[in-house]
Amino acid sequence: MSAQPKIPAASSLACTQLTVEVAGRTLVRNLDLAIVSGAVTAVLGCNGAGKTLTLHTLTGLRAPAHGTVTLDGEALASWPRRALARKLGLLTQTTEDPFPSTVLDSVLVGRHPHIDFWRWESDADRAIAHTALTEVALASLSERDVDTLSGGERRRVALATLLAQDPDVLLLDEPINHLDPHHQLDVLKLLRERAHAGRTVVMTLHDAGLAARFSDHALLLFGNGEWLSGPTSEVLTQETMTKLYGVAVREIAWAGGRTFIAV
Repeated sequence: MSAQPKIPAASSLACTQLTVEVAGRTLVRNLDLAIVSGAVTAVLGCNGAGKTLTLHTLTGLRAPAHGTVTLDGEALASWPRRALARKLGLLTQTTEDPFPSTVLDSVLVGRHPHIDFWRWESDADRAIAHTALTEVALASLSERDVDTLSGGERRRVALATLLAQDPDVLLLDEPINHLDPHHQLDVLKLLRERAHAGRTVVMTLHDAGLAARFSDHALLLFGNGEWLSGPTSEVLTQETMTKLYGVAVREIAWAGGRTFIAV
């Protein structure tokens, strides 16, 4: 019998007057954001606008220049690290595999926050890891060495590791990076399903059309401290995309939704 992910209680991630700075530049100024549980939030912006740094600040990997981040009403800094890792998980923009390992062993790393010290992975942990690999269509490669995989396959292994961690809040930095269109859609549908199951999903994207199709809320970062947040249907417009990317953008509606192209 396959182990099934737990059904989480609603988890709320929020920030108040959050300011993100780097090298003397203010990228995000006084961000007030309550990230909605059971929904997908897309973060968009030009290169260098602060998307990655904002995600890292929301996960507690870096301190804000100003403001606070809370999870379930408690300051992020007050959470014990193992408890936080059970509640909140991050897919970084790039991942490395410093040691030789199989695909399955790599995904089992996601189970570590749930395993007591000096204990090995249980059959239940392995079942969860196998389920995660199945969800990203890599079950047949579970015994392959990670260093034999393509860039896209490694990206899906990294996503499976996050799924095996089974956090209530998933933050993903360019989750469809290196993926072909088929697997891009599969991953976005999978994240959409996670949100429908009660998880909180926040992801950075470069494709505004995919953001319009798969997200409920959007956060635009303009790179100069300015930001815009709200329902995707209201925030992603021809005008805001033109301002965001600094190039004329046209919105095109189609039967399945809408997309945006630079003109």
